[in-house]
Amino acid sequence: MKPIRILIVDDQRLLREGLRTLLELEDDLAVAAEAEDGQAALEQYETLQPDVVLMDIRMPRVDGVEATRRLRQRWPAARVIILTTFDDDAYVFDGLRAGALGYLLKDVSGQELADAIRKVAAGGALIEPSVARKVLAEFARLAPPARPANDQLPEPLSEREQEILHLLALGANNRQIAGQLFLAEGTVKNYISTILAKLGVQDRTQAALRARELGLLKPG
Repeated sequence: MKPIRILIVDDQRLLREGLRTLLELEDDLAVAAEAEDGQAALEQYETLQPDVVLMDIRMPRVDGVEATRRLRQRWPAARVIILTTFDDDAYVFDGLRAGALGYLLKDVSGQELADAIRKVAAGGALIEPSVARKVLAEFARLAPPARPANDQLPEPLSEREQEILHLLALGANNRQIAGQLFLAEGTVKNYISTILAKLGVQDRTQAALRARELGLLKPG
């Protein structure tokens, strides 16, 4: 099996080198390249087409949000994980809207980082349960929608779909949602497919963001 190829993007050389050393301890992970800012990341991505990009936010020339947006516009299959501190929360939300498939805090363990990369490389999206509540709390501070949330959807969500969406946004997987709501996992999977279609998004992270913007979620 080919290793997952990673592009590390951060303006701090010491951090890039530390991440490379950490990630290359894993047999199934390989660092394809490093970039010191978003512009260099775009150039490296075009040449190497890595499987996953670890993207910092605050960088010179082109920051992580704009780099993520450009990556996803030019290469829609690009898989980006925002790697930042929670103090950069506003930037993180912008990064997720730009198309990042998730985010991690820079104080995560090496194992958590490796597992997140594997999950995103396999087609998943990532909202860490440990910070999901803080993310939702931040969205709650934003201006509420002018109209009732469901009025803004072509087809409104049912009460059950809203229950599942709330658990999804808190980071629960299909098995956990099924256990909490006493449903079969297959039923949960079908519900989630319907929820994504109604919200007009492609993955769980974008669903949570869209739902928060519409006022469909409550913090806590």
